[in-house]
Amino acid sequence: MENRTLTIVILFSKEAMTQHIVFDANLIKRYDQTGPRYTSYPTAAQFHPGISEDDYRKWTKLSNEDPIPRPLSLYFHIPFCDTVCYYCACTKVVTKDHRRASDYLDYLCKEIALQAKLFDFDRKVDQLHWGGGTPTFLDNDQIRKLTEVTGKHFSLYTDDTGEYSIEIDPRSVDAEKLRVLREAGFNRISLGVQDVNPEVQKAVNRHQSQELTWRVTREARDLGFKSINMDLMYGLPYQSVASFEQTLNTVVEMNPERIAVYNYAHLPERFKPQRRIDEATLPSADEKLALLQHTIEHLTGAGYIYIGMDHFARPDDELAIAQANGSLHRNFQGYSTHSDCDLVSMGMSAIGHVCDNYSQNVRDLDSYYALLDAGKLPLDRGIELEPDDLLRRDIITRLICNFILDIKALEARWHFDFCTHFKQELEDLQKMQADGLLLIEDEVLRVLPAGRLLVRNICMVFDLYLRKGNNQSRFSRVI
Repeated sequence: MENRTLTIVILFSKEAMTQHIVFDANLIKRYDQTGPRYTSYPTAAQFHPGISEDDYRKWTKLSNEDPIPRPLSLYFHIPFCDTVCYYCACTKVVTKDHRRASDYLDYLCKEIALQAKLFDFDRKVDQLHWGGGTPTFLDNDQIRKLTEVTGKHFSLYTDDTGEYSIEIDPRSVDAEKLRVLREAGFNRISLGVQDVNPEVQKAVNRHQSQELTWRVTREARDLGFKSINMDLMYGLPYQSVASFEQTLNTVVEMNPERIAVYNYAHLPERFKPQRRIDEATLPSADEKLALLQHTIEHLTGAGYIYIGMDHFARPDDELAIAQANGSLHRNFQGYSTHSDCDLVSMGMSAIGHVCDNYSQNVRDLDSYYALLDAGKLPLDRGIELEPDDLLRRDIITRLICNFILDIKALEARWHFDFCTHFKQELEDLQKMQADGLLLIEDEVLRVLPAGRLLVRNICMVFDLYLRKGNNQSRFSRVI
């Protein structure tokens, strides 16, 4: 594949700079290893079962005692799907029996009550997200019930100023369910699309007509949802640049505020549904790179800003604005504008982030139900961060969100000497600088055009757990 240069505008801090994304096929192949997506640091691979309920209660107490307590972000995991998409790597329960959601909802309400007792009620919920699985597996009455119970125990906004979002499978909603969601306070939706090509849809067991996606999009607009995100995926069976062009054209015409284009990671040894995908039909590494290149070219040509990794947004969207002013954040839902929240996550397998520490719930229903029946928080594992973890998380977040690291400001914030503390890391960064991925100059590290697609590699330099030789086999490839 020939190298190409694509010009896009990126804002570093408050200064506008014209940047390019450089597709250097040989360079990308050389750096295309497995690595974390850094929705957290340390990553979930470092979570361990030594975190107890007492630890978590200690964290919430410290969080409440902050001079200015952080607002809250709530996440609810709804694991059910009535069909399985073969590419899916999410924690899910595939069932046609919608009655199972009723039992789950009862237990989820128990967990809400337990969690709410740990947080002062005056801490407003700035952000709310339902993920899955398929959150819209719930029927309308169940949606109302979960919303009512949440509002009883946590301080939700009622004036539509909170960022309240839900993941939607368009095949699982009609106009009435969308109306119920809007009345429940949701003002943002994320629609699963992946690919509009029928051949690709058949190969991954996700049949979804363009007409259906259009209908849901139009109805959501009419109901006053503020923002629509659409999820796409490249690297699926039978995809080519020519076939994916149809998907890109369709989505751009629908004009969502945000678009996420995820790299399909084929890991059938870890995710059983992926074993139903015929590997012979998957695009080659070169074809996947061409798909990514064409996608970035197409979407930025249509006016979207390349936020980074797999996210695109309109220039006036909050993500683009947050990146411009240096406040963009990254968490388990991807890029976010809410960096100042404690994340209280509920439901099977949900991962929370309270008082700078991480916790995760048990990952099967039987254990989840049993712990709640015993009156216990359904915790499984987590990690309490050390000062060095917090420093490295700060660095990784700034690089992966804003592509720039002000070393002098970092030293002032953390009271340390960067060159001394990161002597070995600087040697590795020099190699990357020689390859044109980054530039360290005037005590500022900038990710250069050739490094934007490889920002995960740059972040990995600062990952102490990887440097210690921890197993990377659980991670996907960076491209």
